[in-house]
Amino acid sequence: MMPLLIIPSRFRGPSRTGNGGYVCGRIAAYADGPVTVTLRQPPPLDTPMAVEQGDEGSLRIHHGRTLIAETTSSPGLSALEIPGPVSMAEARTAAGRAQYFQDPVFPGCFVCGMSRQPGDGLRIFPGPVPGREVWAAPWTPDPSVAGTDGRVRPEVAWAALDCPSGIVAAEDAGLGQDTAVLLGRMTASLRALPAPGDQCRVIAWPGGGDGRKLTAGSALLGPGGEVLAVARAVWITVPRPVPALATEGAS
Repeated sequence: MMPLLIIPSRFRGPSRTGNGGYVCGRIAAYADGPVTVTLRQPPPLDTPMAVEQGDEGSLRIHHGRTLIAETTSSPGLSALEIPGPVSMAEARTAAGRAQYFQDPVFPGCFVCGMSRQPGDGLRIFPGPVPGREVWAAPWTPDPSVAGTDGRVRPEVAWAALDCPSGIVAAEDAGLGQDTAVLLGRMTASLRALPAPGDQCRVIAWPGGGDGRKLTAGSALLGPGGEVLAVARAVWITVPRPVPALATEGAS
């Protein structure tokens, strides 16, 4: 039996479920190699979930009889095309300028929640870079997200790559205020991890859509502009939660 998976409430996307990227990163840690994680249901918080080994190295995560997520082996993202470099000055200028932040659906999200305080949430607020089809935001990791090796924990890097891609996917598709997006599938490749205090930036770019499915790529850049991690995500459009429940759902 593999150790149970528990997502602490700090790492929520909406108020009652885990941030999708963080959850995917935690699940990926159970695997022996690169995987693609597919979320089937919103991951609950502070709740033990069973991790089961499947065929050909796959994993299934259950809460009771409910399938929460599953993985498939992935060759990685070596062929993912990344847009040209984005400077720190460009990222700072773009930060917070996405239309999403005028009326955020999930203001308490661990990654992009504007109500989260420094040292608690990641506070990654991407916006469009003028003249380019790329969104960007600066990010300086807090010591609280570091592991025993002094580097950002892998699941936090997955989380940092999550929300920016969702925001760019939604805005590139021109979704209205009555529509939200939820993470459906994510693949990430971590080449290196930053240390707390490193002045990084996260970039994201659209990948098109097919019906309710939208795709986007994202990358984590180090202080010198080096690519530390990349990700590809599939987002699913859903009706926006009613105002009283605006922090519920999945991220």
